[in-house]
Parts: sequence; structure tokens; C-alpha cells
Amino acid sequence: MLKAVRETWKTLIEEQLALYAKSVLAVDAALPPLAVQTPPKPELGDLAFPLFAYAKTLRTSPPLLAQELKTRIEALPHRPAGELLVAGPYLNVRIDMADIATALQQKIAQDGEHYGTNSSMEGKRVTIEFSCPNTNKPLHLGHMRNDSLGESVAALLKANGATVRKVNLINNRGVHICKSMLAYQKFGNGETPQSSNIKGDHLVGKYYVKFAQWAKEDPSAEEQAQQMLVKWEQGDEKTIALWKLMNGWTLDGLAESYGKMGISFDAYYYESETYKFGKDEILKGLEDGVFYREADGSVWVDLESIKLDKKVLLRKDGTSLYMTQDVGTAIMRHKDWPFDSLIYVVASEQQYHFRVLFHVLGLLGYRWAKDLHHLSYGMVNLPEGKMKSREGTVVDADELVDTLTELARNEIREKEREALVDDVDKTSHSIALGALNYYLLQVTPTKDMIFNPAESISFNGNTGPYLQYMGARISSMLRKFESDHQHLHETAFDSSLLSLSDERELIKQIALYPEVVEKAGAEYDPSLLCSYLYEVSKLFSRWYHDNQVLKASTPELVRARIELSRMVLQVLMNAFNLIGVPFLASM
Repeated sequence: MLKAVRETWKTLIEEQLALYAKSVLAVDAALPPLAVQTPPKPELGDLAFPLFAYAKTLRTSPPLLAQELKTRIEALPHRPAGELLVAGPYLNVRIDMADIATALQQKIAQDGEHYGTNSSMEGKRVTIEFSCPNTNKPLHLGHMRNDSLGESVAALLKANGATVRKVNLINNRGVHICKSMLAYQKFGNGETPQSSNIKGDHLVGKYYVKFAQWAKEDPSAEEQAQQMLVKWEQGDEKTIALWKLMNGWTLDGLAESYGKMGISFDAYYYESETYKFGKDEILKGLEDGVFYREADGSVWVDLESIKLDKKVLLRKDGTSLYMTQDVGTAIMRHKDWPFDSLIYVVASEQQYHFRVLFHVLGLLGYRWAKDLHHLSYGMVNLPEGKMKSREGTVVDADELVDTLTELARNEIREKEREALVDDVDKTSHSIALGALNYYLLQVTPTKDMIFNPAESISFNGNTGPYLQYMGARISSMLRKFESDHQHLHETAFDSSLLSLSDERELIKQIALYPEVVEKAGAEYDPSLLCSYLYEVSKLFSRWYHDNQVLKASTPELVRARIELSRMVLQVLMNAFNLIGVPFLASM
């Protein structure tokens, strides 16, 4: 809506620039495209068109050119509604927000939860891979950033019209898995999740840490783990039985964690099922001369064409590496569900890996390799430093959600708001998820971040609970309007009454929402939506604090401000769905 208004003004000014240029130069001139900016202050208008680029060609100064264009456009018998302003070298436009508000109110009432969606990616099939846990440890804070990003980007792509398939690759094989198995075999004494009352993934993680401690004392531990991997790939019955037992414990624990955090997938892949397929592909590439074999029997790829050295694809003992199995998994996915693009949500530490993976798939002749994308995100650290799984210094995902839930529960009790929420435990959990997802998504994905649990759960500042409270506050006001002001329900909506500066800015922000959704989806960047939400919430809070709504001076003004509040609430609710922040009607 706002985009259409912006384009209308841009086209009109470009037309007048071309006409003025012809009158000055007596020929049609090739002029650079007109830029559109946002003025630094609301009083300077809503759109700014800088004219520096045209001054020399048109033999005038930018301010004089701005005045000339203003005069010409104002003389036109038919032009868009709005006011032209000269601001030095800029020609600015103050949009007629009343027209925008009227159209917005009708569209949002009609579209409801679908307001903001678009068809920019219609017809596009996108597979997105995220989470990808190991079955030797529970989910931790790093996984949670991955999961938040994966869920949000998938939701954004759907909002932009794409058909999305969310997939999870379970890393359930490899030498790292053998390490926890070996430690359990040596130190477990038959312990089970039931006998120890420890969640399955936590129990397996305990032995992964135990292996690291043991390896410091016994130099042969690493070699023993490698030998166990060889036995696993050879199908040794005892090794496979232990692997199935411990994998089952972890998978049960992961399913419980995903349910608690609202994470879901359309399909699961398991490395134990894909690695052989990858080995076959690499051996086929070797046969075709794409790869080569070293004297020790290992298989390599030369990466000189992408300005890298070389990479091993199969070890000398014939066992697979991550690269091998990722090749097989990608091919299997495309056969299962032919995609137009595949997005890997994986930490920035793996940039080299994916650069090589995409190149190898291209060498094997898969044309869709050019449509693979690595959504590289920064590491999550704690205020006290970096987390390390094998040393047991990570922030456990289950414990973090429980801690945030308890902090939210305490906040509700301290403010004596138990009676205002239907279910204290459910509300506390929703606040915890809102705090977690918003905090993890508000930072640009490529940047490293520090997670501060106490800061994330705050009801003040740039946090999920603050946004949830804003939604609850508006909901409460609307409930009061419905119950106490029934006589105003038939009052017509007069958008011209929304003339305050903050009201104009709120209308503009509501109109911008679809563009933010489109941009965040195109750039795989939910932080754009988080920033937008915080700005809208701050703006609404200031306006609500400074102006009466239910007690406004006239019935018509009450109705106008109620409709503005309704529009803000719908945008909040729609955006919350895209970033994993549960909406709460009361809190």
C-alpha cells in the first residue's frame, strides 16, 4: 500500500524531471534513477527525493531544482493526494495518511491474520534444514539459536508465498557418537534413564563429557573410539545394539525438548541412513575422474578452481566424513522432494564445509547445487565466555526454558496478576518462549551474540515479554471498549481525525509491515522484523501514554483511535507468529 504510493510519487517526479531536462537541454536526456529516502524528522514529510545527481546536468542547484519541480507538480490538474515540501536539496512529500488509514483499516479487517503476507515467492519450493543435533548430547543454547532461526525463516518464506519443507538431519553416527558409547560401555554399569531418573539425551550427554575426561588420562581413548566406528560400519552386532539403545534414549529426549520449545519438522533424515549413499556417490565420482585416490587409499577432491587446497572425502579405511554423508543427504532430499532451493541453517564455523559441499555437488553434475544456500549465523556465548559441550559448560536447553519459565512465574506472582491470567503455568511458559525466541532473533544472524537470561525475560526494554505485554494491554483496552462502549460500535471510522504526529507515524508503520515481511524473507533475516516490532511497540506505548483512547473528547475520536489500536494489535499478532513469540491476550 505504502509501496504503491511511494512508486506513484517517484514515477511522477521522474516524469517531471525528464520534461524539465528537455526544456533546458532541448533534447531527451539520460538521467540517473531517482532515489527514495525517509526524512530524518517527521515534520520534514514521509518521502525524500534527493536531487544532487541532476544539478550539474540541468545547470542548476539542487534547492532550485526542488522548487522548480514542486511548482510544476502543484500546477498539475491531477496528482496524488499529499503535500510537497522543499527541504534544501530534497523534494519531500507528506503523504495523505487519512487515505492510507482508511484503506489500511479495510484491508486489515478483511485479511486479518493474513495481513502482511504476499506472493513474492509464489511457486517456489524451499527446503530448509535446521537443528541437526548429535545423538551424544542434549540440545543447548547454540541449538536454540539455530532452531529459532530455522522456524522463523521457514515462517517468513511461507508468508512470502513459498512452499516450505522443514527438515532435520539427526547426526547419529560418526566417531563423536562412538565416544559417548565407548564411555558408557566402560563406565555405565547398566545405567538407564529409568534407573537414574535422568532424561535420555542428558544421560548420553553425561557420558560424552565422561569420555573427554577419560581421554585426558588415557591417550588410547581416541583410537579406541575410531576402532568402534569401524566396527559400527562393518555391522558388528554388539556395537549396533548399543548404538540403537543409546540413540533411542537421545531421540526420545530430543522429541520432548522440541515439543516444549514449539519446534516441528516435516521430515527427518538420519546420517546412519544417508552416509552409504554418499559413499556410493563419491566412489562414482572417483570412477568418473572427478576425484582422485591417494597412495594410502583415501579419496580426495582438488579445490584449486575455487581457490582452496584439497579435501578428503573418504578416509583410508573407507569410512565416511561429514562431507561424504552431506553429499548423500542433499541428493536424497532432492529425490524425495525436488526443491528450487535448499537452505542450511548452520553456524558460521562451517562456512568452509558448505563452500566445499556445494562445489562437490556441482562437480558430480547436480545442476541444483547452484541453488544451495548456507544461512551462516554467529556463535552464542554467555556473559562469562564460550560454551564447550565436551567440557559440560554449555547452557542446557531444557534447563534454560525451565529457568525462564520460573522467572516469568515469579514476576506474575510478585505483581499479583495470577487472577488476570487463565493459567499461570501456561502463561509463564509462553512468556519464556517469547523471551527466548525474541532475544535470539533480534541480533542479525551473521553476528555473534551474548545471551543474558535475566535480561531476556525483562518486561521492560527490547524484549519479548515487553512486546507480549503491549499486545495484552491493547487486548485489554479492546475488551473494555466492547463491553462498556457498545453505543459507539456503529460510529463510522473517520481516519481524518488521526492527525497527531504519532498517529501518522503509527499508520505509516502499519502500512510498512508487508514490506518488512518481504525483505526479512528475502534476506533470511528475522532481526529486521524484531527491530520493526520494537519500534512499533515503543511508538504505540508513547502515543497511548500521551493520549486518551476510551476517554477521548468525542465518540468519533474514540472510534478512530480504537481502530488504530486494532490495526496495531493485528500487526503484532501476525508478526509474533513469524518469530515464535506466543500472543497473550492477558498477562
